[in-house]
Amino acid sequence: MKLFDAHCHLQDPRIFHKAPQLIASAIDSGVVRFAVNGVSEQDWPLVKQMGESHHPHIIPCFGLHPWYVADRTPNWLNTLKQSFASTPSAAVGEIGLDKGKKMGDFADQVHVFRQQLELAKELKRPASIHCVLAFGDLLEIMNSLGPFPEGFILHSYLGSAEMVPEFANLGGYFSFSGFLMSMKTSKAKRMVRAVPFDRLLLETDAPDALPKSQEESEPPLQPVEGDASLNHPANIHNVLVYVASLLEMDKEEVAEASYLNAVRLFSY
Repeated sequence: MKLFDAHCHLQDPRIFHKAPQLIASAIDSGVVRFAVNGVSEQDWPLVKQMGESHHPHIIPCFGLHPWYVADRTPNWLNTLKQSFASTPSAAVGEIGLDKGKKMGDFADQVHVFRQQLELAKELKRPASIHCVLAFGDLLEIMNSLGPFPEGFILHSYLGSAEMVPEFANLGGYFSFSGFLMSMKTSKAKRMVRAVPFDRLLLETDAPDALPKSQEESEPPLQPVEGDASLNHPANIHNVLVYVASLLEMDKEEVAEASYLNAVRLFSY
């Protein structure tokens, strides 16, 4: 059984020094690909380096996350374009919208997000999208710029079941992480079952989104040595078991579909 972690941050300073061991143990467990998403100008070189050091297991992704929009330099977009020019294997991400607390100027976020979406279309690359409390705004923007033939990922999707068809029609894929376990089970089941099976992805968002244990049948969580609060990329197995339980399907069938969906999305 092979798994593809469709969104993680193995360059995160909390785990970067442990990344080689985390990657090796995750590969031993069957996780053979990792889409590692940059979040700011500062970590794009690190993501590029990881993609080179761990080829072909790591797919590098470059993007300006909404949390870091206010800290961007005047030359950020040129730096981003140069990162893609020097890394043909790279996808776009993490980009997005966030109306959470203390997020500053939302119009500025929207401007930066649209620039990066337009770049993804120009480069014919999928984009991995973060969305918190802004799904209506997101859909409006995606409709204005879409459709997206190369696809896009709604990472750690926690939106409504009702919005799934609209995003899917634009080219959306829906990626689930341990955050799904924080949602009311009945709502999670309805939302996951709304996702077309050929658009279903699994991720860890490591080192965040540590899965909550749901039942005894789940595999034990893999710890990150030195900090039990951090998520290990091998814990995608726990996400798999939970999603399969919501779908009332064998985990092997869900694993195969999510793996093939991710391979198709990242084949460019």
